[in-house]
Amino acid sequence: MSVAHRAMERLRDWPDLDEGPACCGMGRALRTEECEIVHFHSDRDADLHLTEPAIRHLATHLGRSTAIRMVPDSQWVTVHLDTERDADVLLSLVSVALNAHARCAGAAPRRCNLHRVTFPDRRDHQMC
Repeated sequence: MSVAHRAMERLRDWPDLDEGPACCGMGRALRTEECEIVHFHSDRDADLHLTEPAIRHLATHLGRSTAIRMVPDSQWVTVHLDTERDADVLLSLVSVALNAHARCAGAAPRRCNLHRVTFPDRRDHQMC
């Protein structure tokens, strides 16, 4: 079972999230009644709808992570899920996203980062 699959299994148990197809047409999504929060596009990548204010607030921290990519003018961040630690980061950020969406209910959704982000293979850069 992939890290992304295990992360999705953990998030399915959260009371505010329901599963369904991703609106971008690729993969599965977890959503609240108002909006999609996370898209699982593959066994290794997830797009997280954080909102612009949350991304601005966390930009320095998000930019330090090798597992996270931000796209200019996007309300979404992409999380690359290689390790359980990456999954833990995703789950923490899902909590931030839920709080951010509660504060800005009714904001128009924008497209996720599907096909806009690439990650190098971090396994090639790990030290022995």
